[in-house]
Amino acid sequence: MKWIALALLVGAAVLYIVASWLQRQHHPGWSYVAAFSEAAMVGAIADWFAVVALFRHPLGLPIPHTAIIPSNKDRIGTNLAGFIVANFLSTEQVLAKLQRFDAGARLANWLADQRHAEQVASHLGAALHYALGALDDERVRNFIRTGVLEQLKDVDVARLASQLLDVLTSERRHQGVLDALLRKLGSVLDDETLKAQMSEVVASEVKYLRILGLDHVAGRYATRKMVAGVIRLIGEMADDAEHPLRLQFDEFVVNFIRRLKEEPELRAKVEAIKHDLLAQPALAAYLQGLWSELVGWMQADLTREDSLLRQRAAAAIQRVGEKLQADRAMQGWINEQLMAAAPRPIERYREDIRQYIIARVGDWNTQEMTDELERNIGRDLQFIRVNGTLVGGLVGLAIHTATQLARVG
Repeated sequence: MKWIALALLVGAAVLYIVASWLQRQHHPGWSYVAAFSEAAMVGAIADWFAVVALFRHPLGLPIPHTAIIPSNKDRIGTNLAGFIVANFLSTEQVLAKLQRFDAGARLANWLADQRHAEQVASHLGAALHYALGALDDERVRNFIRTGVLEQLKDVDVARLASQLLDVLTSERRHQGVLDALLRKLGSVLDDETLKAQMSEVVASEVKYLRILGLDHVAGRYATRKMVAGVIRLIGEMADDAEHPLRLQFDEFVVNFIRRLKEEPELRAKVEAIKHDLLAQPALAAYLQGLWSELVGWMQADLTREDSLLRQRAAAAIQRVGEKLQADRAMQGWINEQLMAAAPRPIERYREDIRQYIIARVGDWNTQEMTDELERNIGRDLQFIRVNGTLVGGLVGLAIHTATQLARVG
């Protein structure tokens, strides 16, 4: 395009010379050609100057207000950053875009897709495999072992147990556990194999009846009576929430919780038992072995193609996505949380982005930036030179024609 623009300038110059010479040979019509070519040269040179002045000093001369882009690189970077921040990163614009984005529905649809769920599970598996490899180190095992033991030493077991029992026994929740235990005990006792074993035990204790051969008869009779009585008692306790034995159990639990909270002697015994357990080398070895086995199993599982952990993770992620798909209220909650949380980071990071753009433009090499801009928009700028040559010539022709008409008039 530079050569085309230059060729038009040279052509206008040649045409001007020819037309001027022919005009002196008393061919007045050539004056119009001369006027056209003269104005075309002016337009071509003016536009050449304007285009070159954008990128460098014309002919290397330090003419004021030339080499505009290199001279104003920092200002261009500042204005560019301000333009981007104002027109693309304003809080209102970003929030409007987020609202149209509907993050809750998009997240639900994305997670519900089996391929995406498997991708997430695969990435999580890879990260977990790396973490386990890094953690499978003697120094880490010693740190975890000593850290766990130190933390356990600081735990007030008595107080923790009392608080846990308080929760479990509030509103008589423990009675449900007792009901389950009673029903299980009744089913265990009402077992023929166990009854036979109990009969043998009872028979072995009634030696004086063995002579008469009545020991097994007595054993079976006593066992049936005992089991029947126990089962009956269990049934009565299960059916009557105010049964005296149940009330005694309630009283025992309440008193035990109170003692755990208030009695220094009982609390001291619990702490002593805890310290004795923690002082046992077997406990430390057990914790270390348990950690090593857990890490080894997880690493081995994650290396398999049919990894159970990855399958379970993918299935869980997909289930979450499917549940989220069907729950518009939850999707709305996600969108609301995003909209509520977004303004703060937008406001916080917008200025950082602006400063980053300014710094990046400031770091650009001036010559490289100029050359790159010229490569990208130079072709269109050369069209300006071409158009300037043609338009300038036409304007010159129009002026010359108007001048001639004015003279005739």
